[in-house]
Amino acid sequence: QVQLVESGGGLVQAGGSLRLSCAASGRTFSRYAMGWFRQVPGKAREFVAGISFNGATTDYARFVKDRFTIYRDNDKNTGYLQMTSLSPEDTAVYYCGVIEGLLRLRLGTSYLYWGQGTQVTVSS
Repeated sequence: QVQLVESGGGLVQAGGSLRLSCAASGRTFSRYAMGWFRQVPGKAREFVAGISFNGATTDYARFVKDRFTIYRDNDKNTGYLQMTSLSPEDTAVYYCGVIEGLLRLRLGTSYLYWGQGTQVTVSS
């Protein structure tokens, strides 16, 4: 069992930045790959970014366009999503999850554990 808690969301103006954190407890966080997804009401949860268990490999959704950076600190059992140049279209609830391996990193249904989500709102 892995417990995940997201934090760092909030209200920001367009063009601003936020850093989301995903704190893990329970089984060894470092054995899992990690992903960030986001969801808006009425739409499916969509992949944002993912990172391998050791941080060596990362993957991003096309819409990120070099604005976001995913990284992790396994010593602190925490993953991060640094978001810059935010736009109103980035408004969503952001979730972190963990998965074994990278094969289905973009597939939310393959994730083993999820956090409760953190709201990000970008005003125009």
